[in-house]
Amino acid sequence: MTPPLADALRGRLIVSCQAPPGDPMRHTDTLVRMTLAAKAGGAAAVRVNDPEVVAATVDAVDLPVIGLWKDGDDGVFITPTVRHALALVDAGATVVAADATARPRPDGSTFADLVEAVHEAGAFVMADVSTLDEGREAAEQGADFVGTTLSGYVPGSPIQTAPDLTLVTDLATTIPVPVIAEGRIAMPEQAAAALTAGAHSVVVGTAITAPTALTRAFVAGLGG
Repeated sequence: MTPPLADALRGRLIVSCQAPPGDPMRHTDTLVRMTLAAKAGGAAAVRVNDPEVVAATVDAVDLPVIGLWKDGDDGVFITPTVRHALALVDAGATVVAADATARPRPDGSTFADLVEAVHEAGAFVMADVSTLDEGREAAEQGADFVGTTLSGYVPGSPIQTAPDLTLVTDLATTIPVPVIAEGRIAMPEQAAAALTAGAHSVVVGTAITAPTALTRAFVAGLGG
């Protein structure tokens, strides 16, 4: 991992600008405008889904783009194959984010295969993991960043409503690559706590860029 990119992200916020299938916000122009708003607010980088959105974001926003490609909704679906990863590189992603859990990938490849292909194509890799063992293995396989993205969403990781700061600390004190805290970070105080726990950078998504989910939470809070 090149020092300039690591330095640019150290202690900074990365905003995840995504919308689930069927959401009114899931439109390329809308998502790109989210990334522009993130930059205006001081984000150091953005994390976006789908090669089309990655390409449009790269054209519009002068920030590092962490690209992923969600394909499916079960098992390994965050950039599940080398083909998906290289499509993101072709679209201009600076960093490719991919599931690096121990689960089998749909094409029979390994996370190490994906890392090698992305590095050969000139980009970096963010490993989305759910446990310390997965993070350690991802770092050994060449990941440039390791994120706590999947903690709580994969069997074997702790189910909780707050960020997994224990995993952040365990990773930060164990592996030699930057650790990115991601997942259930809903307030600025939690983002700051993630840095204190050892995170190199912090990703926030829903709390910033998901009006449908936020509206639903307020409606539920009112008993609606």
